[in-house]
Amino acid sequence: MIRPRLTVRTRLTVLYTGLFAACGAVVVGVTYALVAGLPLVNGAQQISVSGDPQAALDQCRQQSQPAVDANLREKCASLPSMIDALQGARNQRDATLSHLLGYSLTTLGVVIALAALAGWVVAGRVLRPVHKITAAARTASEHNLSARVSLAGPRDELRDLADTFDDMLGRLQAAFDSQRRFIANASHELRTPLAVMRTTVDVVHAKPDPGPADLVRMGRDIRVAVDNAERLVDALLTLARNEIGLTVREEVDLATVAEDVLDSIDLRDRRSHPALRPAVTSGDPVLLERLVANLVDNAARYNVPGGDIWLTTTTTDGQTVMTVANTGPAVPPDNLDSLFEPFRRLHDRTSSDGFGLGLALAASIIAVHDGQITAHPRPGGGLTITVTLPR
Repeated sequence: MIRPRLTVRTRLTVLYTGLFAACGAVVVGVTYALVAGLPLVNGAQQISVSGDPQAALDQCRQQSQPAVDANLREKCASLPSMIDALQGARNQRDATLSHLLGYSLTTLGVVIALAALAGWVVAGRVLRPVHKITAAARTASEHNLSARVSLAGPRDELRDLADTFDDMLGRLQAAFDSQRRFIANASHELRTPLAVMRTTVDVVHAKPDPGPADLVRMGRDIRVAVDNAERLVDALLTLARNEIGLTVREEVDLATVAEDVLDSIDLRDRRSHPALRPAVTSGDPVLLERLVANLVDNAARYNVPGGDIWLTTTTTDGQTVMTVANTGPAVPPDNLDSLFEPFRRLHDRTSSDGFGLGLALAASIIAVHDGQITAHPRPGGGLTITVTLPR
């Protein structure tokens, strides 16, 4: 059997009404008890009578003989009239209590009904922001996250809830927009090596009698395109793996890693100026090596002919710090944050200088290691990138 579902508004109304009814019942009970405890006659007429009033009267008559005190005889003589007055007061009190109880219960019932109506209205007004949040949540979807509650009014718990919900929708919208851009850019970048391979094969096949040199040149071009596609796929897989967090954590000295990277990477005609001090941190050695390689490659790629690269590692205030600086073209300060987005280059996106994933990979690796990465333009051109990791 399915039990009927009570809404929050109904439950709040029942709660308000129940509390009001309980408080009203207490007030009626206390009032009835106080009225019932009032004396029947005024103080001048009070008399101490215990037991049956008629028995007290018979006792007084027996004691009211000529030998008894005259004052006692006078009091006993007035006893019947006082007993009659006492009985009338009792009857009047009983009638008053009966009317008081009837009127109180009737008034309490009417006021409880009004309280239930008022509780229903007040509960509806209190829950109105919740209905707006529910409507915004139903409107929001993967393709439309622009709905906002935008709740006005005093700064209370419901206003904080609505603002938090709006902030969450804003973050989701930014994440979905970034994901769509990422998919579109990744598709474009993956299509480029495929187009190169297809064009190379079509050119050779278009010749009536391709020679060995043409085939060798075609194989060389296809190999370059395959290498580019492989590097791109590897970078995308690294970004995807970083979303699930670290699976390996070891002690790593960034100074040793930076030295190995400088020995293995092609700096072209750039001059390196290493200043490597011990900088120990904890993390994935492969990812940290990829981090240093990407930053150094980025510094060499976006540089000027014969430019300089400065690479320093140190420990400051209990944190591991690595700085990579390079000469190069001037970078507008407004473009610094966008450099850490995937497929963003210093120049146009269709440039042949890499895939635009170097700094994005670096930011992803830093995030998974609970670190920070910042970029600042150098006065003479180029960038200074600072990486801070927990020691």
